[in-house]
Order: sequence, then C-alpha cells, then structure tokens
Amino acid sequence: MRLSRRTFLQASLQASTSGLAAAILPSVILPGRLLAAEEGGVTLTAREVPKTLPGAVGPSTLWLYDDGKNDTLPIVLRTQRGRPFKAVFRNELKEHSTIHWHGLRVPYAMDGVPYFTQAPVKPGESFTYSFSPPDPGTFFFHPHCNTVEALGRGLAGVLIVEDPRDQGLFDVEHVIALKDWRVKHDGSFEDFLTDAGAAKAGSFGRLRTANGQAVPVLTVPPGARVRLRILNLDSTRIPQLSLSGVRAVVIATDGNACDPFPLNAWRLGPAMRADVGFVAPEKAGAELVLEDVFSSKPRPLAKIVTAGQGLRSTRASLRLPPAELPVPDLKAATKLEFSLLAGHADPALEAWAKEMGATADEICLTQKVFWSINRQAWPGAAHDRKPPPLAGLKSGESYIVELFNGTPHQHPMHLHGQTFRVLGSSERDVPVHWADTVLVRPKERLRIAFVAGEPGDWMFHCHIIEHQETGMMGYLRVV
Repeated sequence: MRLSRRTFLQASLQASTSGLAAAILPSVILPGRLLAAEEGGVTLTAREVPKTLPGAVGPSTLWLYDDGKNDTLPIVLRTQRGRPFKAVFRNELKEHSTIHWHGLRVPYAMDGVPYFTQAPVKPGESFTYSFSPPDPGTFFFHPHCNTVEALGRGLAGVLIVEDPRDQGLFDVEHVIALKDWRVKHDGSFEDFLTDAGAAKAGSFGRLRTANGQAVPVLTVPPGARVRLRILNLDSTRIPQLSLSGVRAVVIATDGNACDPFPLNAWRLGPAMRADVGFVAPEKAGAELVLEDVFSSKPRPLAKIVTAGQGLRSTRASLRLPPAELPVPDLKAATKLEFSLLAGHADPALEAWAKEMGATADEICLTQKVFWSINRQAWPGAAHDRKPPPLAGLKSGESYIVELFNGTPHQHPMHLHGQTFRVLGSSERDVPVHWADTVLVRPKERLRIAFVAGEPGDWMFHCHIIEHQETGMMGYLRVV
C-alpha cells in the first residue's frame, strides 16, 4: 500500500512534535510551523569544541556555534520569510568576532562586518542581531574577521528561510553542507593560510565531509519529491555536482528560485548554494549518489537511499515559485567594470597601521598581498580608516557590472547586501539566475545586474578566503 503525502506528513509531524520548540528541525517539511527563532529568538554561542572528525584518531579543536540544544555539524536554523528573527551572539572565543548573514538582504547595521557595520564583539561580550528576512532561501552565517581560521575550524551555520508559497511542493528535504578540513591524522590542524595556496587556488583540506561525515546516507520514501539544499561551506574547493540515478534539476541558486536547469556538473564555488529537486525512484532500496565529478574519478559526497512506504505525486514539474527581487532596468542601468587581477603590497599599509597604533591581526589584515580588484588591493588601510570604495552607487538605481578575471584561477565573487542577476558569460553558456556569489572563471567576462539596496559600504570580495585575506576585497558605497 502506498502512503499518501498528507498521511506521511501527518505522521512525520506527530513523530517530531518534541522538536518543534527548537530552532533546528528535522528534514521532513512540516507546513505552517512557527519556530523558536521567530518567537523568542535563539542564542548562538561561539566556543571551542573538541571533536574527532572522520579519518582522524584524535580530537580537533573546532570553533562552533552552539544553541545549547543541538550538536549537528553545522548547526541548522530555520525561520520564515518576513517574520522577525533575533539571534543573540555570545563570543566565548579568545578573539573578537561577529556574524555575517551571507546572502541575506539584511539592514546594513546587521551585516556583521567588524569596523564597518558594527564594533567587533570581544571575548566575553554579546551582540543581538535582529531582522526580518525579506527573501526565502538557503543561506548561511559565519564570521568576517580571521575568516580563514574561523571557517577552517568549522565556525559556520545554515539558515533556511522558508516560503509559505513552497508548502506542498516537496515531500522531503535534506540539507547537505560540504566542507574540507585541514586536519592531520592526529586531529591537529595544518596552517589555514599558506603562501603557496593563497597565491594560487587555495590550500585544500585533506578530509572532505558532508554534514561533518565522510559520506552520509540520507533516506527518502520511494517516489517522494525531494529537495536537497546543498551548501559549499569550504574556503577553497569548487566541486562539480552530479546526482546519479535520477533526473536532477537545479531549482534555486544561492537560495533564489530559478527556471529549473539540469544539475549536469554544476560548479559550486565556496559560499555558493544550489537547491536540487528530483523525484525519487519508486522502488525501495534504490541508491543515488551525489558526486563531485571534477576529476576523472568521481568522488562520492553523500548517498540518498529510498526506504519505507512509497509516495505518489501527481505534480508534473519540479519548480519553486518565482523569486520576488528588485528587477534591474537593463536599459537605464549604469555600467561598471571590475577586473580581478594579481595584486602587490601597498606601501602605505604599514604606515597607516602604525598611525592607527594597531597590529595587522587587530584590524583583520594580512602581511602579504597577492590579489586585487581594479588593481586596488585590500588591505589598503585599517577597517576604521577605509580605502576609497571601488564604486559609488545610488540606492534604488540599476547597475550592470562586468567582471573580468585576468588571473589563471577561479574566483567566487560575493557582494554583501544585494542579490544580483547573472546575465551571461563571454566563455560559456550560463543560465540566467539570481545569486549573491558567482564563480568567475579564468579569462572570463561575466555580466551581472542589480538594483542598489540600502545605503552603506557593502563588502565585495572573493570567497576563496585566502584570496580575500590577501587582497581580493573591496566595497561598494551606496548612498
């Protein structure tokens, strides 16, 4: 006997009632639920946690966000579009930190960039983030200072903003968070930033995981309509995703609904997300494999296995309601160009730091520069004594930006506070889609467009963190 979707969801709801008071919820979609993060807020404490990762024999000192209720890796929070969300951040690390809500169009004061949008949260201090997410989707959060070590040690979390319009479209969803770890066999960490890595494609981790596991096995009912929320939380690696055994389509990019297109080895740069939809095989015991097919020998990332009673859906398409974002006026748009280039040390850096009476560590600077944007290398000054913006924009006006990669390496470029439309590429066919992080390949000219949002100095940088921290970062000033 086949189980109807309604019966399946009702059974799942009954089985998971005890979890509804928490901010982290099970994978099964439960329509109409309200979460603690919306009602009374959630407290996120950043602290050191010893944990033995798969493939290591001893514990590693991880940095994790802890809400006191869950031990998932990474932590997964859920809220709803347009509802108030509050997170009290408590810093129990030995260095200052903040939380940047990656991809969310939050108010400028909530963007979490130390010395730009807020004062850094020092050890033992706290800060309250409060906003109402305007857009649904798959997002994540992480610090924005000493990011290479913080992310390297695991300090990141997933934030899913649910859309009431999605109710009933999928039976089951799973979150798959990809990450490498630069962990030795004994559990100790290797250097998170190396000259050889920073000057090239990055310093890769030895251990690859999904949800903190080597190759997790996820279950779905036979015949279920499945949504995978896949996030690349790594600082370096760029997998090419493929899902064997079914017709899988990308239904959202960086959390934003798109016209479905085949997964077909979609490259997922650091900080990028892809929601993937498919209908599970109707036979119990079927096994699907999510793989990275970048190399000649595919690397399994996660397995999806059909189990239990089957579902049968009458819906014909795998599609989300369209994204509701400010649409740029391409005819009236102002055109800008940003070139991603090799960088060089700024001779004024040491003088400015000395004048500020601060060390490089205190102002989130590195000692070496390998990269630049428009030949302007960050750091060019301390965060509280800013270099000139890359460009000045007016809130509410439309812009078309051509990104040119003049280097031999790929760069996933992230723009804070704005969601842009990827229009096309000089080198390849790119589906038109919304994004907050876009992968620019070597020698490629890629065009994006957006409507400038809230006034502020919004960061723009490569999310290969070693590139960010050795020059490839700047900001756009919106007035």
